[in-house]
Amino acid sequence: MNKDLDHLAEAQLDTLRHEGNYREFAELERHAGSFPNATRYVPDGRSEQVKVWCSNDYLAMGQHPKTLEAMMNALAEYGAGAGGTRNISGTTHHHVLLERELADLHQKPAALVMTSGYVANWASLGTLAARLPNCIVFSDALNHASMIEGMRHSKAPRKIWRHNDVAHLDQLLSEADADAVKLVAFESVYSMDGDICPLEEILDVCEKHGAISYLDEVHAVGLYGRRGGGIAEARGLMQRVDIIQGTLGKAFGVMGGYIAGSTSVIDFIRSFASGFIFSTAIPPAIAAGACASIKHLKHSNSERAGQRRAVRALRARLDAMGIPHLDNDSHIIPVIVGESHKCKLISDMLLDDYGIYVQPINYPTVPEGTERLRITPGPHHSIEDIDALCMALHHIWSHCALAPKTPMRGPKAIHNHTVAANGEEA
Repeated sequence: MNKDLDHLAEAQLDTLRHEGNYREFAELERHAGSFPNATRYVPDGRSEQVKVWCSNDYLAMGQHPKTLEAMMNALAEYGAGAGGTRNISGTTHHHVLLERELADLHQKPAALVMTSGYVANWASLGTLAARLPNCIVFSDALNHASMIEGMRHSKAPRKIWRHNDVAHLDQLLSEADADAVKLVAFESVYSMDGDICPLEEILDVCEKHGAISYLDEVHAVGLYGRRGGGIAEARGLMQRVDIIQGTLGKAFGVMGGYIAGSTSVIDFIRSFASGFIFSTAIPPAIAAGACASIKHLKHSNSERAGQRRAVRALRARLDAMGIPHLDNDSHIIPVIVGESHKCKLISDMLLDDYGIYVQPINYPTVPEGTERLRITPGPHHSIEDIDALCMALHHIWSHCALAPKTPMRGPKAIHNHTVAANGEEA
C-alpha cells in the first residue's frame, strides 16, 4: 500500500469538502410501478421512504410495463451480456432493431448505439475532428463535458462561441480558413439551465458557411416532438441537422447512447471510433428495453403531457412562493441557491427532514455562485407531491436566511460571462 498516494488523494478530497463541493451518494431503491417513490438507505442501516425529484428518467419509462416485458423476454432468450464488442460476437438482433428504430426516430438513414451518451459524444466528436482533414471545431461555451473531452482528444483546433450567441458563431466561422472543414457542436436543451438553443438560426449560420452541424439532443429525445425525436423534430428541422447524438438513459429510461446521420458518416464512426470499437456492447436486454420504450413514445403522448402538467404546476407554485428559479422553456427547473455549502445544506434538510431527494449541483458542474437544486418533475408527481416540495422549500429558505425570494428570468441572469462552466475559455 502506497501511503503517499493516500495522503495526496486525501489532501485534494479535503479541499473539496472545505469548498462544499464534495459529492455524496444517496443510496436509493427505486420502486417499480410507483416511482418517484423510493427507499433510501442511510449509513446506520436504517431505511426510509423518499420522493425523488431529480431523476433523469424523465417520463418514468424505466418502469413502464412495455420496457420491462421486453427486457425480461430478451434476458430469458439471450442471457445477461452481449458477450463481446460489436465487432466480435457482440452484435445481436436486438442491437440491429434498436438502431433501425433510432434512425427512423431521427429521420436519418442510419444510427449507431454505444455504451453511454458520454461515450457517444466523446467517440464521435473525437473521431470526426481528428480524421476530417484540416478540421476546426466550433463549440458552444456551455457544451457538456463529454463533448469537450471528445474535442480535446481529437487535438483539432477549436473555437468557443458564446452560449447560444448565433452572431458570435457567425463571426468565428467568417474568420476561419475558408478551406477548413468546420464542425459546429451544440446542444438542444442545456441540462443545468434548462434553456433551449435557437436551432433554426444556428443551422442557418452552419449552412451559410458550409459547416457540419452536430446536435446533442440528450435532454430532449423522448420529450419533444410528435414522436419524441427532440427539439429538431418539434421545430421541423430534422432534415437540416447533419449528426444527431442522443441517449437511452434519460427519457427512454434504460442506458446507452447513440448517434444518427447519413450511412457514410455512421459507417465512418463505426469503423474508426476507438470508444466504439473496443467497448463491450450493451446487453441485448437493454437494447430490447430501449427499443420498446422508443416505439411506445413514438405513438403515446400521455407521458409527455403528464410531465408538462407537473412542470407547469411546480413553476406556478414556486412563483407564488417567490422561490428563485430559472424561467426557461424546458422541463428542467433550476432553483438557484448561489452558494455551495448552503446548497448542500438545503439538499440535506430536504432529504433528512422532509423525505424529499434533490441532489445539490455545485462547481465544477455549474459556475461558482450559481449553485442550485436541479428539479425534474415527472408525470407521476402529484399535486400533493408538488405542494409538499414547495412548502418544504419555503420553510428551509427562511431557515437558511437565503437571498430574496424573487423569480429569475432565464439563463442570462446567471450566465453573463465569457468563461464557460466546462472550463473552456471563450
